[in-house]
Amino acid sequence: MEAEVLDFRVPVESNKTLLVWDIPPTHTEAHIHVELFAVFSAFGPLYLLKVSPNAPLHPPGFYALVKFYSAAHAATAQRLTDGRPLLHDSPLKVKLSSKQTPYFLSGSSRPLSHAHCLELANRVLGFNGWTSDIISLKELTEEEEEEGGVRQRRLKFGCLLQLHFPHHGQTTRGAAVLEDSFTCAGNGKVMVEVKQTPDQFVADDTEGVLQVNEFSWAASPTDEEEAGDAEWALTVS
Repeated sequence: MEAEVLDFRVPVESNKTLLVWDIPPTHTEAHIHVELFAVFSAFGPLYLLKVSPNAPLHPPGFYALVKFYSAAHAATAQRLTDGRPLLHDSPLKVKLSSKQTPYFLSGSSRPLSHAHCLELANRVLGFNGWTSDIISLKELTEEEEEEGGVRQRRLKFGCLLQLHFPHHGQTTRGAAVLEDSFTCAGNGKVMVEVKQTPDQFVADDTEGVLQVNEFSWAASPTDEEEAGDAEWALTVS
């Protein structure tokens, strides 16, 4: 039995993307979404399921884009759903995308948003399958400078987090650094800018820590931004 590692990153590979079409206009878009989500989520956790109306020059109806975290789940879903009446109507076509992954996305993708991380962890580990605790949260530096009559404060925090997996008897720790810049604009308003820093936070107790990461809120995409990359994968094999 082979195990597949699920990365907590936005899936961009074509072999994780399914295109469903020939969806008749006999149902509402919301109803189609609910029905298809029930069908495909049974094969494994989904990153995205998007239902859209056909283009104006095509017959009335809908198509759907389905993104899995796992290529194996996507392949199994395609094989077992293609040509089946998934909406209790006429058979639907379900194919793997044959769109080539853009060169700038090859081998890398964006980290998942916090909401997607929680959703995936709960789906894979179970809602009672893991816990997280902040072991240490420290203010590392605080600097203030004035330039052109504008005061700017820079705060850097370090955090040591512990994850516990009770069903597996495993505990691990990780550390991260966050730096925020707060600029007072002079009219009472505050502007916030987040910057990455090359420094690393090393806690007093680092035993069992897997790695040190830097995180910037500015570099973390919203769910809407993550869903935006779905548009390119509309060709099928």
